[in-house]
Amino acid sequence: MKKAAVFLERDGILNLVRFADRRQIVPCTFRDFIVNSQILPSLQRLKEAGFMLIVTTNQPAISSGELSRAELDKMHQFLRTTFPLDQIMVCPHSDDCSCRKPKPGMLFEARSSYLVELVHSFVVTDKGSDAEFARTGGCTSVLIKSHFTAQGQGNLFVENFEEAVQKILLISGKNPKK
Repeated sequence: MKKAAVFLERDGILNLVRFADRRQIVPCTFRDFIVNSQILPSLQRLKEAGFMLIVTTNQPAISSGELSRAELDKMHQFLRTTFPLDQIMVCPHSDDCSCRKPKPGMLFEARSSYLVELVHSFVVTDKGSDAEFARTGGCTSVLIKSHFTAQGQGNLFVENFEEAVQKILLISGKNPKK
């Protein structure tokens, strides 16, 4: 049976990041990895509503050698124990591969591997470039206001993660089980 999913950007949504020169500085060590625990209740609401929660993240620091696979695995294990995630999908490449966002390779892989119905799925992100990822994959994009988004880039533009979840639940007609 096909399921709807909410695809989540990792850096800036699930974990906090630093900024320098209007660029996001992503953590390259577990010590620098700070989880955004405030979103846990909202993620639980999405799970209760029947959505799969799938993280999609570009991590080119792996191929450049700035981030070890062991450190990335520690970060992702911590995410799995903190949040009700179904899967974490990673593009470790720094080149123009088919899985690197904004190309929809990770969405298509989720469709075939986890039987996700993309037309009923959402991409939640704080990056305008992920609106293209959602569009080419056939999902609805929900952009959270940040340094990297602007009104009109995606399907929906919201102030914060809680508002994103409220919109998803409203549009999908899914209400969490009481």
